[in-house]
Amino acid sequence: MDFAAILSNAFGELISPTTAAYALAALGLAVHFGYSGLLNFGQAGFMAVGAYGFAISTLTFKAPFFLALLIAVVAAAIFALILGIPTLRLRADYLAIVTIAAAEIVRYLVTTNGWTAVTGSANGLAAFEGGFFEMNPFPPGSYPLGMNNRDFFIRIVAWVLVIVAGILIWLLMRSPWGRVLKGIREDENAVRSLGKNVYAYKMQALIIGGVLGALAGMIFTLPRGAIQPANYGTELTFFLWTCLLLGGMATVLGPVIGAMIFWVVLSLTQGILSGLIESGIITFLSTTQAGQLRFILVGVALMLLMIFRPQGVFGNKKELAFA
Repeated sequence: MDFAAILSNAFGELISPTTAAYALAALGLAVHFGYSGLLNFGQAGFMAVGAYGFAISTLTFKAPFFLALLIAVVAAAIFALILGIPTLRLRADYLAIVTIAAAEIVRYLVTTNGWTAVTGSANGLAAFEGGFFEMNPFPPGSYPLGMNNRDFFIRIVAWVLVIVAGILIWLLMRSPWGRVLKGIREDENAVRSLGKNVYAYKMQALIIGGVLGALAGMIFTLPRGAIQPANYGTELTFFLWTCLLLGGMATVLGPVIGAMIFWVVLSLTQGILSGLIESGIITFLSTTQAGQLRFILVGVALMLLMIFRPQGVFGNKKELAFA
């Protein structure tokens, strides 16, 4: 078993664009739940809206990169408004039900056969990343970890975006606006009694977190150059929640580190299990079964974390613990 290759692959996942996309989307969930108390179980829907908004703008309307980016962000904001207007005045569980249903509605809409010319139906869309990689300033050649110039470019862009988003959230949550959000999370009636428009603050938080999810959806698809509707199922949202819970909910660094831990653990368990199977040490599992077992192991690890450290790795138990 080649431990060097296994560790190299795990380190590659640590800084991969997929990990950055998960970190960005988990930051959006931190704004929603960690700081505002909004139960969003449809972050995969925001990611799908961002990815499809960008791809359709590029392929169907021939929009340049930055216009397509703007359209994706506006589409996510409109999606947040559609979800928030009827639900944010109600209890949190209504928002949870609506968001998880809305994410599935988005996924089924883009697979509708009548819209195949626009959305690609179940086959998805491809070849929309050209405008992005045309801005690549790095020349062809070899880069660290065996990357080419395109891989290196998307990693730089993805992680710079995560850093910028993290700094903005950190600043926002230490502003008077952020303190109101924390107050709403703890007791929205008390905040309302002080004359604050709780509904407006919730809507703003929902939009900001949704826009982060849309940007994450773009980062998730650009390296692949393709969108598949199956990638935006309900399980994606719960993977994002896993990243959030691992790192700590009411933190900025927590979701980022949680995403890194999530993907490194998945990569290590996959590599070790596959190596043991190929070497004949494990004979009762196939490689396919090993791929499913790694998610079970991550689930067990999450259960243990919730038992012994419910606030997550970086969370503050005095401020927020997941009950």
